[in-house]
Amino acid sequence: MGRNQGAWRRPLGRARIKAPSVAVWQPLPVWMRLYFYGMHGLTLDVVSSSLRRLPTSPDYSLLGFSSPYRCLLHALAHLALEKIYLQKKSFPDNGLAFHFVFYPSVFVGLQILLRKTLLQCCPHERPLSAAELGLQYGLAVYYCQGFLRSFLRLHYSPNLEGPGAADCASAGHRLPLLLRFVFFGMHGFLDEVFFTSVFNVMENAGQPLSGHTSLWSFFIYGSCSLVVEKLYFYLGSSRGWGAWRRLPVYIVFVYTWEFSWGLGLRTWNACSWDYSHYPLNFMGLVTLMYLPGWIFLSFYQDLLSKVLMRIRYV
Repeated sequence: MGRNQGAWRRPLGRARIKAPSVAVWQPLPVWMRLYFYGMHGLTLDVVSSSLRRLPTSPDYSLLGFSSPYRCLLHALAHLALEKIYLQKKSFPDNGLAFHFVFYPSVFVGLQILLRKTLLQCCPHERPLSAAELGLQYGLAVYYCQGFLRSFLRLHYSPNLEGPGAADCASAGHRLPLLLRFVFFGMHGFLDEVFFTSVFNVMENAGQPLSGHTSLWSFFIYGSCSLVVEKLYFYLGSSRGWGAWRRLPVYIVFVYTWEFSWGLGLRTWNACSWDYSHYPLNFMGLVTLMYLPGWIFLSFYQDLLSKVLMRIRYV
């Protein structure tokens, strides 16, 4: 009896009880801030170019334009401007001078420099006009007074994974629904501008690397990605389905979503896409030619959901 008790106790003595993982929150890493800054800058390009065209071209598809070059320059420029913003503590007694004079001056000067850089690789770009300089000043105040103040409160937990991630999500630490919708909407702009840029170059060799999207895409991608995110957590975490098993569900839903939105927008003459000249299309609103792209974005969506699950607003 004593020998059996000893044999039973020894394994317990050597056993290691794994402590639950504790989330360690830290500022967003540089690569992630570059990603967000580039995507956010591209979004502002699309919105501003669409609104500028609206008075002269009443197109309900609300097309806006940007390019991969601009996205990269936005990312680098705003990472540098973040360093300037963090110097506001050097103006403890004169915050107005920093927010409305110093930071906007640096911002506008950098935008002029970047536009000259763009003119070297994109001859179709134009120098900044007086009206655009005024717009840049307004954007500088927006970045300083609104965007950066909120954005720098986002924190990331690199060690949050497995059961700990689910516990964190259930504890309400995930980004609010509205912020995730905005992220996915902006990412939709990024996807479409990059895709149309590459596609335009392939179709018209020698053309500048420039792409377009529609303001409606913000709502299409934002809402679609939120549903796909729910499917990812339900099918992946709750049901234990692997990526390839979830993929057909994603694809069926994405095509249904694209078709439904396209049908509705076409009713109001606001649909920005028409696949009638492509093979394997249905009513010109969906085409199987884009299936490889949707497969890639479906897997990438899972990756984005994992990343967003590790970000919270503090």
